[in-house]
Amino acid sequence: MAAPDKAFTCPNCGADVALHAPACPACGADEQTGWSAATVYDGTGIEDPDEFDAADWQRREGIRQPKWTGQKILRWAVVLVMLGLFVLLLLWQSR
Repeated sequence: MAAPDKAFTCPNCGADVALHAPACPACGADEQTGWSAATVYDGTGIEDPDEFDAADWQRREGIRQPKWTGQKILRWAVVLVMLGLFVLLLLWQSR
């Protein structure tokens, strides 16, 4: 955070901006763009969060979703067997 006597408030987002800073560190607004909200992503290559598609990004980055591994299948099989035994125990005791 900048010192109060050497800072001003960004008219776009309200963050403290150092007196001679080229742009607001919080939102990217600057004097040339008129401190507008549209400057947040200008020229940075950053996608707008409202238009961001995580699945598309993962595909482009080569990130694959994990598939069913043997360990995961084994865990689910154990859980289902235990649940089945519990149900059988309840039915057997209700006789």
